[in-house]
Amino acid sequence: MSVFASPRFLPNVMWADAASCAATGALQVAFTDALAALTGLPAALLMGTGVFLLAYAAAAAFMASRRTPPRMLIGLVVAGNFGWAVACIALLVSGMFTITALGVAWALAQVICVVVLAELQWTGLRRTRHNANMAMA
Repeated sequence: MSVFASPRFLPNVMWADAASCAATGALQVAFTDALAALTGLPAALLMGTGVFLLAYAAAAAFMASRRTPPRMLIGLVVAGNFGWAVACIALLVSGMFTITALGVAWALAQVICVVVLAELQWTGLRRTRHNANMAMA
């Protein structure tokens, strides 16, 4: 059985999403001023997105803990993750802030992380739909 076919694949991806958001959010909330100085990103932006990420991490953990993952909510998560990636790229190309090399790396790391997670979540949704269709046949 491949890892993608495992019934735990989608919940495991949601746990990974929850963990990455909790870690990033905690760093941004705990070290807002230091990160602002190092990245060139506004402290208010780091704090606001950090608090959002902590709340999102709790929601992702809730979805991951369900016996049957809520497909519609995870579909929204996929769209949200792609939206987060677009927002990070837009922030970088907007020229609104004087972002340091570390700030660019911070934003690009988030882009890579959320795109990979969104793709894995989408794969998991497709697999669970395929498995449900096979069970009904």
